[in-house]
This record gives sequence, C-alpha cells and structure tokens, in this order.
Amino acid sequence: MHGTSILEEADRLMTVCNSCRYCEGLCAVFPAMEMRRAFSDGDLNYLANLCHACGACYTDCQFSPPHEYDVNVPKTFAVARAESWAAYVWPQAFAGVFARNGVAISVITALSVAAFVFSFAALHDHRVLFGSHTGPGAFYALMPHNAMVVLFSAAFLYAVLALAMGVRAFWRDIGEPVGMVGDAGSLWQAMKDAAALRYLDGGGPGCVNEDERPSDRRKIYHHLTFYGFLLCFAATSLATLYHYLLVREAPYPWWDLPVLLGTLGGIGLIIGPAGLLAEKSKRDPALVDQQRTGMDVAFILMLFLTSLTGMALLVWRDSAAMGPLLALHLGVVFALFITMPYGKFVHGIYRYAALVRYARERRQLAHGSQE
Repeated sequence: MHGTSILEEADRLMTVCNSCRYCEGLCAVFPAMEMRRAFSDGDLNYLANLCHACGACYTDCQFSPPHEYDVNVPKTFAVARAESWAAYVWPQAFAGVFARNGVAISVITALSVAAFVFSFAALHDHRVLFGSHTGPGAFYALMPHNAMVVLFSAAFLYAVLALAMGVRAFWRDIGEPVGMVGDAGSLWQAMKDAAALRYLDGGGPGCVNEDERPSDRRKIYHHLTFYGFLLCFAATSLATLYHYLLVREAPYPWWDLPVLLGTLGGIGLIIGPAGLLAEKSKRDPALVDQQRTGMDVAFILMLFLTSLTGMALLVWRDSAAMGPLLALHLGVVFALFITMPYGKFVHGIYRYAALVRYARERRQLAHGSQE
C-alpha cells in the first residue's frame, strides 16, 4: 500500500513498464526503474522527479490510452511530482500553495511590494518618485541601499532555507545510496546531464508537445531560461562585488560587465519563458496535470516579468520613469524570491538530486558488473 492514490497508480504503471521495457532507451526513468522489482513511495517520487516530461514514452507505448492497460507515465508522474513537492515543502503549512492560483498570489505579492517601495519613497521625499536621477547611486534615491539589502536578503535567505529543507526531506525519502554526497563523479555527471538537458530529447529526436511530431523547441526555451537566469544571477553577484569591494555604486554604464551579463540574461529570460508559456498553451492535455498549473505558470510568468521590468528599467533609467519602474521591478523580484520554494522552480533542484542518485546507481551497477 502506498501513501496516496497517485503513487498506487504509479506503482501499477511501473510494474507494467518493467515487464515490457520497450521505452528503456528514451530517458533515465526506465533504466532506473529496471534496477527495482518493487517500488516504495520514495522510489516512485524519485522516478517522478527524474522524469523530464518529454512525452516520448506516451506516444511510443503500445499500452497507452485507449488500451485497457491505460499506461500514461507522463501525466501520472506530473501529478506525482506536484504532490511530492507539496509533501516535502517547508514549512508544511504552505503545502496547499501548490494547488492554488499561483498567478494571482505572485502578481498580488509583486504589486504589494511595489506599492510598499513606492510608499517608502513617497514618505521619504515624494519628489524622487518622478524625478530624473543619473549617475552612481541614482537607484538609491528611491530607497536607500541598506534598506534594499535588508528587504531582499531576507526574502532570498528565506527562499534558500525553505528550498534546502524541502530537498533534505526528499533526499531522505528517496533513500540515497551511502556515500552519494561525497561521490564527486556522480555529482559531476548529474551536473553535465542537467546543464545539457540530456533527457529532454525523447531518446534523440526530441520531445512531443501538441502532437506526435518530436521537436527541440521546449529544450531550446528551457536552455534560454536556465542560462538567462544564471547570467542574471552572475550579474547581480558581480554588482554586489563592485559595490562592496570596488566601492562602485549602481547604475553602471552599459558597457560594464554587470550590465552586459544582465542584458544577455534578460534577453534569454524574455524569449525563454515566453516560448515555454506558448508551448504550454499548446501541450496535449493527455500529457499534463491540468489540476495543478497555477504555480507552474506563475513561476514562468514571474521570470518573464522580472526580465521585462529589468530591461525596461535599463532603457529608461535616466528618465522620470525610473522611480515607478524600479519600484515595480523590485516588487516582481521580491515576489519571485518568496514564491520560489512553492512553485515550479523546485523541479530543477529535485530533478538534479534525482540525477545524482541515478548517476550513482549507474556507477555502482557498472562497478558491480566489472567485479
């Protein structure tokens, strides 16, 4: 017996798939499945988070609907993933957020923080709201640097703590092999697999979306989003070093490295999320968990809005629009941070942990066969 009905269904499907094994060359899920003869809740949550939702196994399966076996691994694992994120979330009181309207929650949070920043500036000196500010330190006319640091560091550290506690619970539940954390080879292999989105290609030709024709579109948009996010994070980190080590205050000229990295990342975070939202709108309903799309869409939308408001701020930072744009951008960034542990962002971290375990198991299997 399993803890939930969806895990019962996942067990049934894995039992059928383990007898067939036709799809073993499509991704990491099926070779990992073949290493087991029975499945605990932790095993099934591990396999669900190892799944990249490429959809290839659905179109290739001879037992998919309308067959009486009703084998639909992508949709079942999509539901299981969402339920696992809610089960491992910290604090547990927020587990229900995954099933709510994430778009409304995120947008309301962003607008509330933007209003707070706007009000902060108005109380301090209402003339700064629509004034033109240029040169080093111009952004801090709206809100002092130390106030920004306290507000956004608190949100970021909370997100990191909540994510770490959730992944810790997942790590324990999947029963990771002894010594995995110290296995540099498995960590490196998982990093390479994640960076290349190795298993988002349906075994080679690409993943399916609205029909059975494989395509690399989702993989390309994922890459643009992922590397755009990393470039923006690098830009923010470099700007922090500029501020504290070089005593140089933002905003920086357009040719400076933080601005160049942020611009490239911002372009990726506009094209990537927009493409993912477009692909999601066309995705075959048979492949997705239609009951839990709120926080999924919310995370992609907040990434898009973070980049859009950031790029707008870069373009109009020397104009009277700087104050309102900065307030809006800070509100969106705060909402992104505070909702990260309760939406689709967690899938990347859980999937990386699952890839580490898979790499470790493969290494152990190869070592055992050599002996």
